[in-house]
Amino acid sequence: MAGKKKILMVIAPENFRDEEYHEPRRILEEKGCDVTVASTATRPAKGMLGMTVTPDTTLDRVTASDFDAVIFVGGHGAETYYRDRRAHDLAAETARSGRPLGAICVAPTILANAGLLKGKQATVWASQSQALLAGGARYTGQPVERDGNIITADGPTSAVKFGEEVARALGL
Repeated sequence: MAGKKKILMVIAPENFRDEEYHEPRRILEEKGCDVTVASTATRPAKGMLGMTVTPDTTLDRVTASDFDAVIFVGGHGAETYYRDRRAHDLAAETARSGRPLGAICVAPTILANAGLLKGKQATVWASQSQALLAGGARYTGQPVERDGNIITADGPTSAVKFGEEVARALGL
């Protein structure tokens, strides 16, 4: 293996979805990846179901080119990034580089708002389907959708399949 793959997971400072963080991380770490967690601050972040995660860094200190893949974790708190310029820039840099870019639950709305889903097949938590359509996506309603190197998923019940699809996109 030519060095460990480096993954960036972006979580909200509160109300990220525990399974959507935990399951993809577990899968990627089991495949030998190093995972870095970013948020708006490095104070402990609280999941919707009570998980606590202390981010390694802040969103304004990361560069897409330092990672082999970037994943935006969902949950109500992901709304923090819907109109966040730094989150949009990070997602756009990742997409331009051809590296895997993932978003689960409501987080695909971040990608749609960044203009990255135009003409792409994508999925999202059903309540956000209009946001994807408004962003030019071809909303499929599937549990997990991959179009090129953009991987989207609809929520916590798809967290394992989502993590596996990100791993496949990394060639793992």
